[in-house]
Amino acid sequence: MRHAHPGSLRDQATLLRRQFLQDGDLPFTHVLTDGVIADALATVGSWLDRVYSPLVTLWVFLGQVLSADHSCRAAVARLIAHRLARGQTPCSARAGAYCQARKRLPESFFSDLARGTGQALDAGADKRWLWKGRRVYVYDGSSVTMPDTPANQAAYPQPVAQKPGLGFPLARIAAVFSLACGAVVELGICRYAGKGQSELGLLRTLWDLFRPGDVLLADRLMCAWTEMVMLKQRGVDCVCRLTSHRTADFRRGRRLGEGDHVVVWPKPTKPRSIDREAYDALPESLTVRECRVRVARPGFRVRTLIVATTLLDPAEFTKDELAQLYRARWHGELDLRSLKQTLQMDVLRCKTPELVRKELWTHILAYNLIRTIAAQAATRHGVEPRSISFKGVVQTLEAFQPVVALRGQHDAAVRRELYERLLDAVASHRVGDRPDRYEPRRRKRRPKPYDRLMKPRHEAKRAMLKGVRAM
Repeated sequence: MRHAHPGSLRDQATLLRRQFLQDGDLPFTHVLTDGVIADALATVGSWLDRVYSPLVTLWVFLGQVLSADHSCRAAVARLIAHRLARGQTPCSARAGAYCQARKRLPESFFSDLARGTGQALDAGADKRWLWKGRRVYVYDGSSVTMPDTPANQAAYPQPVAQKPGLGFPLARIAAVFSLACGAVVELGICRYAGKGQSELGLLRTLWDLFRPGDVLLADRLMCAWTEMVMLKQRGVDCVCRLTSHRTADFRRGRRLGEGDHVVVWPKPTKPRSIDREAYDALPESLTVRECRVRVARPGFRVRTLIVATTLLDPAEFTKDELAQLYRARWHGELDLRSLKQTLQMDVLRCKTPELVRKELWTHILAYNLIRTIAAQAATRHGVEPRSISFKGVVQTLEAFQPVVALRGQHDAAVRRELYERLLDAVASHRVGDRPDRYEPRRRKRRPKPYDRLMKPRHEAKRAMLKGVRAM
């Protein structure tokens, strides 16, 4: 085994960075530097100097998850076209070598790059994008499905309510998003059901990334005494909706204003999620601020809600500011939608658990690189990154990438001009200003009238065959 030629490796890294506007003197070119790529390559070890080197494999994989056609055959076809455009000999059109190359790369190669890009983008966020000078992180969870193979079923079993052969393996994911720029700074993956397989359980594995002074923004599921105390001990404050098993009584506690008071939550009984020693080390109570927020707008299901937070100072954090911050939690839902619908991450395509996780991390890397381009356009035009359409960035980047790869190969001035035009086009795709918009959750277009598959496919095919033979 030997490493690729240094010149070839440098060219591949340059190509990867140029495709996502990561060279020149543009903002946020520190997100995917040669050093970051070199650190990720250190996890690979040695490899043969062949067509599918680690960086070429990553480049093809990124193109695969960004394309509307996620097939391996289409991904290899794009590589052949790219090699021909650069005067190189074409590789085989069969996808076997590409699939084997993805399989050889360690999962840490993909996860380190994905985390590193998201955290570097968040660290370089403009101070004007922060909330009262603090970094706010939105935590939310979802689920993804994958092909129904024995290996995937063993690692991520389908829900028990589904009959064998009729369901699909299901994995739970939980992401920590930067409210300032939308980047995914950390991701957790586990089974959908079982002891410790919950969003709270994943949060405990991810919260080492938080620093003192950070704010965690989450839904009511995260309003748990144990987690709020442990985060507070790390210097991290929480803002979430009061959970349904607690009742706010504004006649008690220290009154701060109408529908705003500070109360003490006593220590509950030990949860199963922590051991006795850790539980005994926790304080006997937690001081929490509860704010009642009224939503008097049509289309909103909740008319009155209670925001629970460990931000206690009413002068520094008013009730209205906390209400607006909690409303920004919806960005987490929109970011998950961008991942699952715009990047088509809701249905994964790999047939083994390890490749499924690599596919997940490649989606996260692509998402973070797209968020980087949005941040570059926002900096250039003096707007906030979240005012720029994520879908618009994806469409514009897809249109410009072939031109950047060809015309920007040797001429830095031409490449700079292309980058600026790309960022101008990206900045023009703004999220519509639709204050308090609401829509019915209904579909106008009817689905195809196919019957549902109510038995395993091989049994249904056998029944079809019997019917044909009987005729």
